[in-house]
Amino acid sequence: MSGNWTRRQALRRGGAAAAGVAGLGLAGYVGYAWPHPEATAETQPDSTAGTHPATTDSPRPGADRPAVDNTAAVDHFVTRSDIHPPAIKVTRGASGASQPPYIFVAPRGYTSKSIGQSGLMIVDRNGGLVWFGQPLGGTPLNFAAQEYRGKPVLTWSAGVVSDVGVTTGTSYIADSSYRVIATVKAGNGAQTDLHDFKLTPQGTALVTAHRKVPADLSPLGGPAKGAVLTSVVQEIDVATGKVLFEWDSIDHVKLTESKQPLRGGTADTPYDYFHINSIALAPDGDLLISSRNTWTVYKVARRSGAIRWRLGGKMSDFNAGPGAAFSWQHDAQMPAPGLLTVFDNASAPPEEPKSRALLLHVDTTAMRVTLKHAHAHPAGLLADNQGSMQLLPDGRAFVGWGAQPYFSEFAGNGELLLDGQYPLNDQSYRAFTFSWTGHPADKPAVVVRPNPARGSAVHVSWNGATEVHTWKVLAGRSPSALVAAGSQRRAGFETMISVNSEGPYFAVTAHASGGRQLGRSATVKRTAA
Repeated sequence: MSGNWTRRQALRRGGAAAAGVAGLGLAGYVGYAWPHPEATAETQPDSTAGTHPATTDSPRPGADRPAVDNTAAVDHFVTRSDIHPPAIKVTRGASGASQPPYIFVAPRGYTSKSIGQSGLMIVDRNGGLVWFGQPLGGTPLNFAAQEYRGKPVLTWSAGVVSDVGVTTGTSYIADSSYRVIATVKAGNGAQTDLHDFKLTPQGTALVTAHRKVPADLSPLGGPAKGAVLTSVVQEIDVATGKVLFEWDSIDHVKLTESKQPLRGGTADTPYDYFHINSIALAPDGDLLISSRNTWTVYKVARRSGAIRWRLGGKMSDFNAGPGAAFSWQHDAQMPAPGLLTVFDNASAPPEEPKSRALLLHVDTTAMRVTLKHAHAHPAGLLADNQGSMQLLPDGRAFVGWGAQPYFSEFAGNGELLLDGQYPLNDQSYRAFTFSWTGHPADKPAVVVRPNPARGSAVHVSWNGATEVHTWKVLAGRSPSALVAAGSQRRAGFETMISVNSEGPYFAVTAHASGGRQLGRSATVKRTAA
């Protein structure tokens, strides 16, 4: 641990370490509240946590909210009137890949309110809904598929997001039936941060967190009795909640490394000098930590916490080749030795004309980083905040454009293979593509109405079921006397099947491609209209 003034004067936590982060919004701070080019309303943080995140409709003074056709931008279903997610439009190139089959996003409003429901979404490569879930704890972030104890799971974080991007909440793990099996929060008096949540093969979780600590900011032109928001990484045993490892930025990174201008610095508005936004395992077991506000990716020893190297920022250990520098970055990953992926926001304030998803070669012998490829959106998007880059095994890159309402997939040569768009005014912190098999714990949902032409129109859906190939309809005069009345292949999240029978009682069974029955709905009675 260094003996500089940051360590000596700022590391005076005591009771302040557990004091929380109340009042972290700073007027004039750059954070997560900028408008994208088409809109000029300001994001308002959720004020409470719960199944349905609280929202406010107060725009920034002098700003007008963009006019949006809410009906056209939201999906509606006969069988699930409780689900109305934003409609996602996908454009695919002629050579677009079909695998992995699903796209994971967590849409929410860029201004104060999402066009559709804010929540967790799995969609297919045509943008069709596969599963929509409530985030449980507030604003959703970081939705992904991972493994826990050798089994595939869904993970996400949810809570409160301040107008400068300081997040507080809980991380969740759900099984293939979409049931939450574990929740994870930071320990040792730190506040859980929602920027990242990674599971390890050892049954542990890597979580981001933060603390408010007293600090002498006079060397930076601030108050002598000031306050700093430090960034924390913890490795936590999921089963017990025990903290197994902790790394705190204030122990290793000087305040002078920050690129963030000093504003505030008081107990009510602590100086967010580091702003961690990703944590990942390197191939050798060390940790990769991305700091937005120092423009740096740190490689950290997993046992001792010592910084092995810095890439980027004021104290970089590497010389950067042409195009290899980044700023205000997100989502640093090392998919293979010597390879680093990072989403280069280059904005807030803008440092470059557009954001890029970077694939970098990191030579730790020559201590040089060179650009292998940079993916930019054809529209030249500049994402002021958030964003992700996922390198796929065949060299494709899946990119979430953060504050901009897009996600894209690129071939290794830069060809745009797929482009997805949310309704204007929506965003997703990250976007990923994964394989996934869902086995919902509930039954298929069915609504039957008269068919004006003849017989009945049977509407059926099964939120999250990924193996349904065919629906078979049963009908009869009584609930105990149902016989086959028709069948149809699944046609999206909700399928309408026209049958000649007037029932009035109906049930539907779901079948896999080989004919195996996966589930059966409740028996329902046809409605009058």
